[in-house]
Amino acid sequence: MAQKTDLLLPVLKGQPVIPVILVNDVAHAVPLARALAAGGLPAIEITLRTPAALDAIRAVANEVPEAIVGAGTILNARQYEEASAAGSRFIVSPGATPQLLKAASTGKVPLLPGAITPAEIMALREEGYTMLKFFPAEQAGGASFLKSLSSPFAGIQFCPTGGIGAGNAKTYLDLPNVVCVGGSWVAPENLVQAGNWDEITRLAAEAAKLAKV
Repeated sequence: MAQKTDLLLPVLKGQPVIPVILVNDVAHAVPLARALAAGGLPAIEITLRTPAALDAIRAVANEVPEAIVGAGTILNARQYEEASAAGSRFIVSPGATPQLLKAASTGKVPLLPGAITPAEIMALREEGYTMLKFFPAEQAGGASFLKSLSSPFAGIQFCPTGGIGAGNAKTYLDLPNVVCVGGSWVAPENLVQAGNWDEITRLAAEAAKLAKV
């Protein structure tokens, strides 16, 4: 089983921060994606936590060519297939199950599965996965715990998400085993609801300037 890193790596290495977006209103999806892309964050993760999520992914995929839309909070094979059909170019899961890994092995869209324990990391490495989501990052031990994994799991790279914001993103990005971080601070709900796309573009531009050492 392979992770399709040739498709996933350019997405994760293309920007230091992947916006993790919760879309309640499909009408917000396209202007939000355009605002983030204008700020230098074209790759966005729309989480499947709302009824509007799949339609939002579909709208961005069809109407915002400058964006790289992905799906997050994928919990099973059915959701993987639905997100793929909607136009997702990468798929993120907080964990991994045999059924989800099987769907990803036969599907065309690269999967970024989650792992936080040594056993989970070892199991996914045996399946050919070298790029993993680390969630919930702060609650699972934070940057210090993630740093401690770099030596025993050389060659494994992480995208930590969960409790990460403008104040601590750089701490994670400076770790040798972190390729990028995920976060929602670049598109807070109040700005989305207000349609303040200029401010979201500004926040995205600030986040895009964060760089690994």
